[in-house]
Amino acid sequence: MNHLVIAPLLLPLLAGILLLLFRGIDLRWRRGFALAGVLGQLVLALVLTSAVADGGILVHSLGNWPAPFGICLVADRLTAWMLVTTAVLALFALAYACLGTDRAGRHFHVLFQLELFGLSGAFLTGDLFNLFVFFEVLLIASYSLLLHGGGRRRIRAALHYVVINLAGSALFLIAAGLLYGLLGTLNLADLAMKVAAASPDRLPLVRAAGLLLFGVFALKAALVPLSLWLPGAYANTSAPVAALFAIMTKVGAYAVLRLSTLIFGGPLIVDWLLPLALLTLAVGIVGAMGSDRLRAQVAYLVLASVGTLLIAVGLGSAAGIGAGLYYLPHSTFAAAALFLLADQIAAQRGDLADRLEPGPVMGRHWVLGVLFFLCAISIAGLPPLSGFIGKFLILRAALDHPSAPWVLGVVLVGGLLALMALARSGSLLFYRATEGATAADTSTPTGAALGLVGGLLALGVAMTLGAGPLSDYTSASAQQLLQPVDYVLAVLGPHGEARP
Repeated sequence: MNHLVIAPLLLPLLAGILLLLFRGIDLRWRRGFALAGVLGQLVLALVLTSAVADGGILVHSLGNWPAPFGICLVADRLTAWMLVTTAVLALFALAYACLGTDRAGRHFHVLFQLELFGLSGAFLTGDLFNLFVFFEVLLIASYSLLLHGGGRRRIRAALHYVVINLAGSALFLIAAGLLYGLLGTLNLADLAMKVAAASPDRLPLVRAAGLLLFGVFALKAALVPLSLWLPGAYANTSAPVAALFAIMTKVGAYAVLRLSTLIFGGPLIVDWLLPLALLTLAVGIVGAMGSDRLRAQVAYLVLASVGTLLIAVGLGSAAGIGAGLYYLPHSTFAAAALFLLADQIAAQRGDLADRLEPGPVMGRHWVLGVLFFLCAISIAGLPPLSGFIGKFLILRAALDHPSAPWVLGVVLVGGLLALMALARSGSLLFYRATEGATAADTSTPTGAALGLVGGLLALGVAMTLGAGPLSDYTSASAQQLLQPVDYVLAVLGPHGEARP
């Protein structure tokens, strides 16, 4: 039993508890402690990545109860990849919030740590019911973070978000109950064995439960037609929360990938996934082109990135999944950078805020313009940033797929239209800005805020420079996912297949 596996789960939980207990101390101390906690989370995620880089799978059994009777946490290459991506994103989002956004409501830092606790648990759990539990933890924290600062639009978006996700949670419970009633287990490794050996009379109900789970995870990932909640929620919350939420849809994508490769292999999920992913990309691009607010446009681009990621997963091959895993952190960091930049732009334009209309020349106009240009080419997938490499790998993986013409057409045209939409926005915000006009109640963007946007963009440059080893890691992760027997043996032991 490896105790390192539970460390990324305990750290944010303990940090959140301590921040709640000492909520009366000076805000600067709370900020420092919260940032130290997230930095520690990043260190733990990197240590865990090093521990599983050779292909090992680490298991921690809570209370030393053996699987499948006890709760277990499991870490493999995919888990470590998701934890590192989440910790890096959280560090930038929290640092931006510490510039002043965290003053807008109570317990921001506590909720932020609990959100990280839920995200880490969702990636680490080896049990379907505890996946539901961690989904609820991160969703409860996200409800409050979404409302942070208040406002009519925010409350309305949060109401839609809560109602839709509660419906998804109810379906999750029904699917989990159905599987438990049929197979007598919810341990993921044990489910993989039991589903493979299910009798013909139970197989239709098992498949029904699998499709219910796919619907739930499609809702979490904002896969069309279950995506209506995303644009309003992401466009109306605060900038650091929207930046952190860039990883939230990837939790649903992670669950789809994990269960489709481990438990419900074959056509059950993959046949549904690819056409819905293509439609999601198309809807996201159309929404971005029709948006009249910059933050809404970024939210639709997040939807488009989900479609691109799930297209890669839907290819069902090691090359496709590996390409998608490389694209995942790029799309997360690029969307987060654009959310933070949109907040700085909105703060310069007075009553116009982030509306896509010509307005006054902004403070540090040329700096904002350069950063917007870099965000645009990053999120559209143009060279030399990592989005180009990610999309190239996805397109190369699609060449051997029967749906290659559709994949190539939608991805390439989608990238072109995304660039056109962002070019139009940049023209309205910068090129057509009115010289001599000023906006009331504005302040010049701080170097710290712009530095954080630049730091997220620099991650794209780093991923380009390290594309070789990173793509090798994601390819190895894909190969590991497509060999679920290693996961089953690591959790249940060499005699797990003999368990009645």
